[in-house]
Amino acid sequence: MWITWGRVGLTPITIILLAFRTPQMDLYAALCFMIASASDYFDGYLARRFQSVSVMGKFMDPIADKILVSAILIALIPDGRIDPYMVIILLSRDTLINGVRSLAASHQLVIDAKPTGKWKTATQMVCLPAVMIGRPIGSIPLYEIGYYGLWLSVVLSVISATEYIYGYVRGRNAATPKT
Repeated sequence: MWITWGRVGLTPITIILLAFRTPQMDLYAALCFMIASASDYFDGYLARRFQSVSVMGKFMDPIADKILVSAILIALIPDGRIDPYMVIILLSRDTLINGVRSLAASHQLVIDAKPTGKWKTATQMVCLPAVMIGRPIGSIPLYEIGYYGLWLSVVLSVISATEYIYGYVRGRNAATPKT
């Protein structure tokens, strides 16, 4: 659980580093983001390994991810590093999914996380540091890889939202008695 809170705590540090808008600080921001992203994996691994999975941990883990990714996406808009439409779609999808999950919970339905949503998150965790660094490393065009990878995450996001909605409708129809 402390690792999850650490991920939330690294978010403002990453944003402050990005605010300097220098190549060195962008690199530090990307490293900070990568540490926060890696902590997500280790948090889940350690919780399972030591059988300390908690309801609070299951609840806070995806929220910590959303706080981290959403804040960085928004921070990258003002200097034109990413397209605002990309951010609008991604944040709208997350809001929609939270609504669908709440609605499902009110009907005692659980909609499991889908692989597409996990791929979306993984794509964002890999591509955002590339956009933050923003410069080629050798002949590797990091910015372009990150930018177009984020558009891939938008596509995965829309697919994932469709899967969640379908899962809710299917679960709701299965739970509704036929008369």
